[in-house]
Amino acid sequence: MKISFENPDKINGLLTLTVEEADFKEDVEKTLKDYRKKANLPGFRPGMVPMGMIKRQYGPAVKVDVINKLVGEQIYKYMQDNKIQMLGEPLPSEKQETLDLDKDAPYTFLFDIAVAPEFKVELTDKDKIDYYNIEVDDQLIDRQVDMFASRSGNYEKVEEFQGNDMLKGDLRELDENGSTKEGGITVADAVMMPDYIKVDEQKQLFVGAKLGDIITFNPRKAYPDNDAEVSSLLKIDRAQVGEHTGDFSYQITEISRYKKHAVDQELFDQTFGQGTVKDEKEFRQKIAEGLKAQLADDADFRFIQDVRAYAEKKVGQLTFPDTLLKRVMLANNRDKGEDFVNKNYDQSIKELTWHLIKEQLVAANNVKIDDADIKATAKEAARAQFAQYGMNNVPEEYIDNYADEILKKKESVDGLVDRSVDRKLTDALKKKVKLNEKKISLDDFNKLMSGE
Repeated sequence: MKISFENPDKINGLLTLTVEEADFKEDVEKTLKDYRKKANLPGFRPGMVPMGMIKRQYGPAVKVDVINKLVGEQIYKYMQDNKIQMLGEPLPSEKQETLDLDKDAPYTFLFDIAVAPEFKVELTDKDKIDYYNIEVDDQLIDRQVDMFASRSGNYEKVEEFQGNDMLKGDLRELDENGSTKEGGITVADAVMMPDYIKVDEQKQLFVGAKLGDIITFNPRKAYPDNDAEVSSLLKIDRAQVGEHTGDFSYQITEISRYKKHAVDQELFDQTFGQGTVKDEKEFRQKIAEGLKAQLADDADFRFIQDVRAYAEKKVGQLTFPDTLLKRVMLANNRDKGEDFVNKNYDQSIKELTWHLIKEQLVAANNVKIDDADIKATAKEAARAQFAQYGMNNVPEEYIDNYADEILKKKESVDGLVDRSVDRKLTDALKKKVKLNEKKISLDDFNKLMSGE
């Protein structure tokens, strides 16, 4: 086998590979012998089918498969042995002449290879990069206390309606005279939250309402352009909403007001587990600890974004084999077509640039991850998922099991691997570059992240 590689402009490569009969003959014969052992054809005992028949029936397809596998392996071996960083998959060259594998070897294959541009990026203590220390102040802790109290609250019955109260009542459709419409819609125990009514004129009808009051309002006017809301309230199909545009009476049979949980021992136990926190001071301290850990992750996430921007600026504009890479992108997205490639190419190059930069930074800082790192990242994702629902005292066993479930999903693993690499790279770079540390409030940090 002969392999040659032309790469005059450093980024567009042409690989020529010539395959001789001796390169594949032995593998083809071995594969056909295996076919013969397993062949089960009428009139022949298993394993006794004549080899000539096996070659006629399976020979051409086996030859193609063996050659394709051989070519693929040799391309990647050549790239690895010669330290050529290939971008995407090799593509059959536009210079390739038609090959007839039914004829005798040799066969010459030509492949276009997109090669990564050569550059060097290094970050040292001479590089100064922003790092935001998000402050955990009393105001932020107050908000967390309020959030926990709100999540653990409950509805209680009251006599008079206010703002966010929830109503339950009997709904009846009225005729043009304001009387209950014969054969009209009636809904018992219809639930409403007037605060969500879109039109002020209709919303005001419920202000100061008391238990037992009868309110006359118009659902269609109250929720304009929202047939789904009207159909849900009236318990009818959306297609029927247009047939019921008049007034309805609503007699209030129940008023429920949501009350936040008291900041007491029961709330402490619900939030962090039985007996973990014994008073409000410890409760706030525990909240502060959790916030510091969470906000440190947020700060690290911002840091790696700033590293990216800094490194991209330091590297400057790289030259890529655009025409060839667009062909690669099209080959991977044939169902989406050239318009998709043209619209998304610039962004894909931006992501590719960062990928190449990060590869160098990872290698330079000897960043390596193993299964334990990925599992740790999965457990952090699990804790964050539970925390979104206010569950901060989930037993470690449940965290561990949930992490295992995440790891069973292949689409999740790639993201966890990337996140694990980012975490280790962040730790390494925080020790290597000069940090321009800045104190910032959470609100200002959120504005920074949203680009305000």
